[in-house]
Amino acid sequence: MNVKKIAQLAGHNGGVFTLTEGDEDYLLLSGAGDGWIVEWDLTQPKDGRLLAQAEDSQTSGRASVFSLWKNKETIVAGNMNGGLHWIYPNDTSLNKDVLHHKKGVYDIQMIDNQLFTTGGSGVLTKWDLKNQRAIESLQLTSKSLRQMAYLPKKNELAVGASDGNIYIIDVLNFSIKNTIEGAHDNSVFAVEYSPDGKFLWSGGRDAHLKVWDVEQTLVPIFSEPAHWFTINAIVFSPNGKYVASGSRDKTIKIWDVENLKLLKVIDATRNGGHFNSVNTLLWSKYNNWLISGSDDRSLIVWGIS
Repeated sequence: MNVKKIAQLAGHNGGVFTLTEGDEDYLLLSGAGDGWIVEWDLTQPKDGRLLAQAEDSQTSGRASVFSLWKNKETIVAGNMNGGLHWIYPNDTSLNKDVLHHKKGVYDIQMIDNQLFTTGGSGVLTKWDLKNQRAIESLQLTSKSLRQMAYLPKKNELAVGASDGNIYIIDVLNFSIKNTIEGAHDNSVFAVEYSPDGKFLWSGGRDAHLKVWDVEQTLVPIFSEPAHWFTINAIVFSPNGKYVASGSRDKTIKIWDVENLKLLKVIDATRNGGHFNSVNTLLWSKYNNWLISGSDDRSLIVWGIS
């Protein structure tokens, strides 16, 4: 496997915590500790465009952006204090801030035209996007809820939590269907279903990478101390053949999905990688490029072949 550093994108004044796709394959958005939401054009990966700035209504200052979701009209950003920012770049008069979760809003996902958010108080919330209104909330635990992953064929949502469990949610009934208790020794920071829907991958503060067999009632089939420190992100390549894990140990690791083998380690010494924690990953369909965001305040675009 060959890895090429395409570009390093600078401009944020705080650690980069979240990445999401833009309106086109070649566009992506980043959110960071400076409260900025920046759009980047991968056809000219150099200068970003500031789309919005998240303000904390409690402190009247900038709020670190922990999570992002976007469609053509709306950006929804979750901040470190549990607030949600509804941002309309084409008509800022419609912008609205809603303080809902306690502590951080760690993930935002759209499922069947309804928005789902996870927060630091252990609450999963379903939202009416148009009216910026919470429809229903489900208390899963007293600990923080981290990343979500959606499995369309079963209409299930996997939610990683800081109590070490992974909660499987029946989306239609908005109820707990199953729980993988003690999935990790500590917080479950990353969960992601394989593109074929057969396996659930997870990573946690225990630095272990694990794979669960969905068709065999979530039996664990793989567990490895994959990194030195917390695994913050897991993403699959567009073709489903590879999976990348990003960690607080400053590395990105590429794995073969079929045989669960490590293929490549991307780090600062060998590849000019990040010199601080890798917080977030996005594997773009554009040129099959992998994008990473870090506490070093930069994004790096990687060519993988």
